[in-house]
Amino acid sequence: MPLRSLSLQLYSVRHALDEDVARTIERVAGIGYTQVEASYKLMSAGPETLDALRANGLTAPTMTSPLFDVDLDDVFAKATELGASAVIESYLPEPYWTSLDDIVATADRLNNAAAKAADHGLRVGYHNHWWEIDQSFEDGLTALESLEARLDPRIVFELDAYWVAVGGQDVPAYVAKLAQRVAFLHLKDGPVNRNNIEQQPAGKGTLPWTDILAAAPNLEAGAVEFDEYDGDIFDAIAASHAYLNPQVQA
Repeated sequence: MPLRSLSLQLYSVRHALDEDVARTIERVAGIGYTQVEASYKLMSAGPETLDALRANGLTAPTMTSPLFDVDLDDVFAKATELGASAVIESYLPEPYWTSLDDIVATADRLNNAAAKAADHGLRVGYHNHWWEIDQSFEDGLTALESLEARLDPRIVFELDAYWVAVGGQDVPAYVAKLAQRVAFLHLKDGPVNRNNIEQQPAGKGTLPWTDILAAAPNLEAGAVEFDEYDGDIFDAIAASHAYLNPQVQA
């Protein structure tokens, strides 16, 4: 199915944001993006990000934030101010994934965050890297699938398609397996390895985007993202926009 909407994960342009928030957001809008994925860190730094988004007519369906060992009431208040519908836990490093007991504990904490989020009219989501994909603690299941089986049904996934591939999975098949939870996707491309600097715009690598998008019938938005890029990041996000935006449902 086509994308319903396309965002830019602002982490991609973090270095430019460090220099000039207003100009960076203006350039993002000038490329043609109408949505972004902002972060709790940006929202906590002052009003500049929200002011710049509003000045350029940009919205933010999602906000990333730590959901462990943080003031959840403040997180959800900032997400509400931003206008997001979901708050995504975007980075739980490998030490959280050493055993099935770790996964059970993580599920419990995410479920608790989801209950509190619901009081604010928000959802909680989880974003993967490769380490949740390339290891298993239960026969036939990746670690991420073991987590999924223990999550509150209100929790959604923001699958990073590239990291699913790096984790060794067939991406369309894996997206289809978790399709009931896949509300958001991160969209980057490349040679499918762990070297961030080799990441490429969507359509410039090896991922089968038509099949990936078709496997996610509940997809609400995709977000272009780069962890790193060997070149002008604005050229890269423009190339991803040019490739993906025609697939946004009219």
